[in-house]
Amino acid sequence: MQMRKLDYRVVTDGLEFPEGPIALADGSVLVVEIKGGRLIRVKITREDGYNRPHGRADDYTGGAIQRVDLATGAITTLYTHCDGVPINGPNDIVFDRQGDMWFTDHGKTHGRQMDCGAVYHAAADGSWIHQAIFPMVTPNGCGLSPDEKTLYASETETGRLWHWPITGRGEVAKIPWPSPNGGALVGQATGYQRFDSLALEENGNICVATLVTGGITVFSPGGEKLEYWEGPEPYCTNICFGGPDMKTAYITVSGTGLLIAVDWPRPGLKLLHQRG
Repeated sequence: MQMRKLDYRVVTDGLEFPEGPIALADGSVLVVEIKGGRLIRVKITREDGYNRPHGRADDYTGGAIQRVDLATGAITTLYTHCDGVPINGPNDIVFDRQGDMWFTDHGKTHGRQMDCGAVYHAAADGSWIHQAIFPMVTPNGCGLSPDEKTLYASETETGRLWHWPITGRGEVAKIPWPSPNGGALVGQATGYQRFDSLALEENGNICVATLVTGGITVFSPGGEKLEYWEGPEPYCTNICFGGPDMKTAYITVSGTGLLIAVDWPRPGLKLLHQRG
């Protein structure tokens, strides 16, 4: 495995624990502020402290999948439950070619208790939701292979990356015990590292945002750990690709509130909203 340092430029600072970057066609990048509770649009043209998430917020009332109209700011809540079970900590989301969404429910930690997480598949209009994978230990990132025949999901606390063959709408093939979730292991972190969100390269490589040392771990679809790119601080939480050639990696560096950009050596996989 190659060890390298990210050669990055700061796109913007002063963000309140940014996550979930989405590169838009006009060159801007959307990020969600967890601490700020806002959706921020950064047009591409602070370190007042260091933020670190812990436990469950005092004003926590439950999780939800919401749709935001970028033109008006209007918010529509699509899902708060699946078959009567609450969605506790929805985290990462990816859309397939049919316009449906896969998303992880990370769960919540409160006191001595920790929720089991899950992966869901749902319609984008709020009409249908299905639990595809359960249980998982703090599932975080999720992504689809270029041919959309494979689902990937990373777990934070185990530092593991899993995959499942997709067999139908909201359905995946599962292997038996001792797999804890029916998935096959792609790979895992080196030493004490934790995994956050992920994004796919055009060639099928999986780029996983990595915590503790802070950086990006790159796996091949076959499970080889190809590269580790060291970032500027422990909370490298999310990565997405954009730019005219899809070779700009936007990475949220959440502890110090940065959105950074990196010239990536290979093009990223275009998402649904980026395809022509």
